[in-house]
Amino acid sequence: QLQLVESGGGLVQPGGSLRLSCAASGFTLDYYVIGWFRQAPGKEREGVSCINVGRGSTNYADSVKGRFTISRDNAKNTVYLQMNNLKPDDTAVYYCARWSTGVAEYDYWGQGTQVTVSS
Repeated sequence: QLQLVESGGGLVQPGGSLRLSCAASGFTLDYYVIGWFRQAPGKEREGVSCINVGRGSTNYADSVKGRFTISRDNAKNTVYLQMNNLKPDDTAVYYCARWSTGVAEYDYWGQGTQVTVSS
């Protein structure tokens, strides 16, 4: 069964760090682009970062450049999002998703993990 499962969210103080994981099952990440998204209450979902797992190429939203790092562990079939210097504006539910070139959209999504940045 094809599945993406996020973990690693939690409550952290401003300036703190968290590492989110996106573990895939039922398919191999090597052949896909994986994206991280977030949605805060009352706001639209926004793209945070993405990685071409096979090539290792990455992209970041301007709001997280220099603070967040996306990476992958092919052996563990997992993508990570290292988040440093967290700000209250980073508070949101974070999701990972798989880009399908066949349908030109993100076709599988995880259930999300809550990140709360607060003192």
